Amino acid sequence: MSKQLILLLTLPTSPYPDQRPGTNGLKKKTHVFQSKKNYLHNFIQCIFSSIDLRDRQGSTMVVGGDGRYFNSTVIQVIVQMAAANGVGRVVIGQNGIMSTPAVSCVIRKSKAIGGIILTASHNPGGPDGDFGIKFNTANGGPAPEAVTNKIFQLSRTIEEFAICPELRVDLGTIGKQSFDLENKFKPFTVEIVDPVESYANSLRNIFDFAVLKELLSGDNHIQIRLDAMHGVTGPYVKKILCEELGSPANSAINCVPLENFGGRHPDPNLIYASDLVETMKSGQYDFGAAFDGDGDRNMILGKHGFFVNPSDSVAVLAANIFCIPYFQHTGVRGFARSMPTSAALDMVARATKIQLYETPTGWRFFGSLMDAGRLSLCGEESFGTGSDYIREKDGLWAVLAWLSILAVRRQSVEDIMTDHWRTYGRNYYTRFDYEEVDLDAAVEMMLDLELMISDRAFNGQVFTVGEKKYQVEAADNFEYSDPVDGTISRNQGLRIIFKGGSRIVFRLSGTDSFGATIRLYIDSYEKDINKLFQDPQVVLAELVTIALQLSQIHERTGRRGPTVIT
Repeated sequence: MSKQLILLLTLPTSPYPDQRPGTNGLKKKTHVFQSKKNYLHNFIQCIFSSIDLRDRQGSTMVVGGDGRYFNSTVIQVIVQMAAANGVGRVVIGQNGIMSTPAVSCVIRKSKAIGGIILTASHNPGGPDGDFGIKFNTANGGPAPEAVTNKIFQLSRTIEEFAICPELRVDLGTIGKQSFDLENKFKPFTVEIVDPVESYANSLRNIFDFAVLKELLSGDNHIQIRLDAMHGVTGPYVKKILCEELGSPANSAINCVPLENFGGRHPDPNLIYASDLVETMKSGQYDFGAAFDGDGDRNMILGKHGFFVNPSDSVAVLAANIFCIPYFQHTGVRGFARSMPTSAALDMVARATKIQLYETPTGWRFFGSLMDAGRLSLCGEESFGTGSDYIREKDGLWAVLAWLSILAVRRQSVEDIMTDHWRTYGRNYYTRFDYEEVDLDAAVEMMLDLELMISDRAFNGQVFTVGEKKYQVEAADNFEYSDPVDGTISRNQGLRIIFKGGSRIVFRLSGTDSFGATIRLYIDSYEKDINKLFQDPQVVLAELVTIALQLSQIHERTGRRGPTVIT
């Protein structure tokens, strides 16, 4: 008796005007993907259509998600459409779970044509929360702008999509599943894999697990506290830190991925990970860390809740990079930071004579440099850190990097950080987020501000606040010329740079599913050893005052203050 063939259908559809992917894919409220007819199918089809048909045929695609609400349903649709669009094999994390860094890792190891990651990053989940679809290319990194632009253009003219609606996959059972499709000579294959193992193997080749095991479970082991915030990192923390490296099971909390992240906002900062901060303040733990929904961001804390600013974190990793065995073997090719990130990394690069790159926000810019062999370590102020072994930021990698430094130096987090400031000086830094503001008001404010700082008379202007004077040295709308391919990215944020190195930066963020987010960044360098241990908000108060006066952000947005201060 012959095996029944699965039908392949081509169905008509109509385009939507709002499917432009941002730096982290297409993010919308979950109900948009659920309720708008073919909204989900349209975007997935446009991802497949952006890949040349000859490259798609028989190719491998990786799929994973952070476990948020609607994750499993969307994976079934992606598989049905992958089969209909000529993909030969789809690799999926068990139960649809796979962290963003792990997807990047598996793409590279399996020589896949790309991957689709289902996440809205650190945004809330659930029926009333957010959902996102992100396409990573064959290098394992976020799709470059040329690809996302192509996807957007296709989404504006799409007329039909291909799908095998009868195809159903068992996401819970590890192993291969084969399906015979109508008009296809070769079976379509789905491989369900352990989402942790391939990624963990890479980490074993980067870090000295024997040294880390001694640090976490030896005779003089430290006490750690890790909060996965009910995101995707939980199973990775349990498997690697607890089971393999010997940290007690109760050192890791909120490790079961939940569709709504337990009703929490899975964003590892002082506001949303406040439970961890309070626990660390007790002095019971030497090291603490939190991770976001999809596992690419991290927050580092020391004993008594000592907070490591993300800009400082990447600088410390750079200064101690040879505590990590991987870099002892590969050497260091270069450092990079996003433009809004503080210049703390610049000080390390200058002292070590290692090339530094300043890029726009978005990990794809780092990926281009890594592919060209120019970059080893990079970071963003938005709690993202990573290296060239994959093409995504990686929260767990950052934690293991910090633990490697602790193991070599045998100092506390706070002592390592304060030694760093004494050596390189300190960049006092803060970020104000004004979330979900009216888009028109935000755009108008940014345009008026750009007009003001572009005036020739603005350069050299002196601002006096109290007893301090700040003279403008330069001001612009940051643009970046990629040193690899010459691509120019314009309108990446407004910069006001003062003599002495202090900076004010304004940027419109494209990562929210509703409204606009205005981000205000303040960065001020201090090398006087007697002024290294002050409250950042006090030190930066004058610059904040100047920023508010110039932008009139509260008056223009109707907000009394920022939603979040980091």
